[in-house]
Amino acid sequence: MVFSLVLLLAFVLVYPTLHSYLQQQQELAELRAQVDAAQRRNDDLVSDLGRWDDSAYVQAQARERLSFVLPGEKAFRVLDPEAVPDVPAVDAGPSSTVLDEGATQPWYTSVWDSVQLAGTAPTTEPAG
Repeated sequence: MVFSLVLLLAFVLVYPTLHSYLQQQQELAELRAQVDAAQRRNDDLVSDLGRWDDSAYVQAQARERLSFVLPGEKAFRVLDPEAVPDVPAVDAGPSSTVLDEGATQPWYTSVWDSVQLAGTAPTTEPAG
């Protein structure tokens, strides 16, 4: 009886400490996993940043993201076949340009055109 009472007392005294120790070990393992993931992400970002030092990579990104072309090159825009109706094109006669104006204009030109159009739009007077 005395032995079981001593064991119960030892368990009551040791359990909270052992529980907090195990909980801290679990938190420590989770934090180490987070640090490893952050380190891998950091390494990926550093290698991605190093790519921008290469002029060929910068040129490829400008072509892909901003649709830039070098002087003397022709830009063609391929439309999604699902977005274009299957109606045959009607020949409206000779055209002054080979390509549509919007297909060869850079993105900032269309933005500027929309700003100018918005500036010249008629305003409505408030009724009152």
